[in-house]
Amino acid sequence: MTWGVYGGFLAMMMLLAAAPGPDSMVVLKNALSGGARGGAWACFGIAVANFLQGTAAALGLGAVITSSRPVFETVKWLGVAYLCYLGFQALRGAWRGDYEALHDARRQRQTPFRRWREGFLSNVTNPKVLVLYLSVLPQFLVPGVTTTGDALLLAYTVAGVGVVWQVLLLLLVHRVRAWLERRRVRRTLDGVTGTVLIGFGAALALEG
Repeated sequence: MTWGVYGGFLAMMMLLAAAPGPDSMVVLKNALSGGARGGAWACFGIAVANFLQGTAAALGLGAVITSSRPVFETVKWLGVAYLCYLGFQALRGAWRGDYEALHDARRQRQTPFRRWREGFLSNVTNPKVLVLYLSVLPQFLVPGVTTTGDALLLAYTVAGVGVVWQVLLLLLVHRVRAWLERRRVRRTLDGVTGTVLIGFGAALALEG
């Protein structure tokens, strides 16, 4: 694989990472409720799931999963349910608006593992991530020339770019945290985040 090919792939992944998606919304949701540390744990969970899905795609396991309709549909509907669940959580917080009491309750309930799990499950139950790997990676691989190592490099680049984008999002949230903690702003953001997450779930459900 040449540096020119890899550079083109990297540029494409940077553009895709910057597009709003469920992963970014989950990181934002956890950053708002748990600060930079809460968002970082969610980001870590997403990264682990991304690396696993990338590895599966590079080794050919992803094609097996997507070709099995029952398995694919099961993962899809789990993803729909989980995205809607996260969206309703955010909307409930916006509706109540009692962030001091909610923050105390979540501090006791939302351990680092729970935030990690939230990020991990939101990514690993989204079959569109696996489809992305399977649709993009082959365009940069030449049968008989590129190796499994090249496929893994591209797959891990996708995951790495995603981590960088989410860390930048966390830094932005941290810089404007005082503004974000205003009740009206927080309710608006929770409402938008919840609506977007449910929208992603609905879009996933409607896809064939």
